[in-house]
Amino acid sequence: MLTKEDNEMLTRVGPGTPCGELLRRYWHPVCIASELTEDRPKKRLRVLGEDLVIFRDEQGGYGLLAEQCSHRGASLYYGFLEDGGLRCPYHGWLYDATGTCLEQPFEPSQSMLKHSIRHPAYPVQQLAGLLFAFMGPKPASLLPRWDVVAWEDGERTLSRQQILSCNWLQAEENTADVTHTYFLHGHTMRMKGRTDGEYYYRPIEQYGFQRFEYGLVKSWRYADNGSRFGAERGGGNPLVFPNMLRLTSGPTHSIHWRVPIDDVQTRIFVATFSRSGEGRRWGAERPEGEQPSIDERMDVNRDPNGEYSLDTFPSQDTMAWETQGPIFDRTKEHLGASDRGVAMFRQMLKEQIEIVQRGAEPMGVIRDPEKNQLIELPGWVVEGTPDVVSVHGGTSPRVKSMDTVFDERHEIMEVPFGKARPRPSS
Repeated sequence: MLTKEDNEMLTRVGPGTPCGELLRRYWHPVCIASELTEDRPKKRLRVLGEDLVIFRDEQGGYGLLAEQCSHRGASLYYGFLEDGGLRCPYHGWLYDATGTCLEQPFEPSQSMLKHSIRHPAYPVQQLAGLLFAFMGPKPASLLPRWDVVAWEDGERTLSRQQILSCNWLQAEENTADVTHTYFLHGHTMRMKGRTDGEYYYRPIEQYGFQRFEYGLVKSWRYADNGSRFGAERGGGNPLVFPNMLRLTSGPTHSIHWRVPIDDVQTRIFVATFSRSGEGRRWGAERPEGEQPSIDERMDVNRDPNGEYSLDTFPSQDTMAWETQGPIFDRTKEHLGASDRGVAMFRQMLKEQIEIVQRGAEPMGVIRDPEKNQLIELPGWVVEGTPDVVSVHGGTSPRVKSMDTVFDERHEIMEVPFGKARPRPSS
């Protein structure tokens, strides 16, 4: 349970709020690059409670400016692209991508007004077909080259889920929750007569959590229930601080970003990568203009009455997150041992907020170019037979020993016999 004050601190994301200032120390995806075309080179965005316009200039560069002109507040979205910048449609003030006001057509030539204007503007970088923005203080850190967005030996797909009508923390806390998969995914799918959730519908014997350099990594131990998946002692699927999930599922690796639109809306971007080893490369060597494919199937299905269909994992997750309310009142919750990962994540958030308030740099911020060439994350760690690997679509885990990821900090909980862990039949 959180106090009302702590709940406010961890959920509010606007400028000047404690969590908002923390989140602004990290790069966030804000747009899929292919959305900005020759015909439609501008797009309105709302990120961390700020109304913005992202644009692609004539040379293929990108800019991200506050939507309201610093002159008299008209929308720059309706402005004109000129000289790598954006000209206001109202009185013609011209801004470059850094927020510098280059021209005020109706001001006297000797006027110093334009030199006093610094319009809110944020750097944008493209990586793996996504446009990332840094909305914190200068100098910006390096855009992290996480494995899923840096690998080049396979095929990449981008997805964007429809807007979540809830606070970002409700989605991200789910990443620190190992046990929800049994009922929300495994049991729900079984009740619908489907096998999609079979992997998660094995008896859970143990689960655990441990902090690591970039966040929180989880562990699990499944018993053999006679399904094709068998027993498994594994871990991975880390929560990457502050708002990411790194997931391995079948032959694919993915990263989910839970990007706050404002306090009560969240946008989820997903980059998925299938390693082929066939020499097809994404990155600097791909054909000019070629982009990853976009998968729109992450939309949450609803029935004619507007109720969640619960026939996909995104629909099930969205139900669990949105039905908590726009901002969940955590003064009313009752956490148990199974929520240890959630409690650890909240403590991590509080610690990093305090670090930022002291003027220091929070965890996971990258400034060393050598370290940033490729950041590999423990997406899936497993100890088991080749059969365990084969049922994952043949994906071989990069780390094959739990001891290489987990140490004495690893907190393990035993699951009692019951619905989620039936007693073995004699």
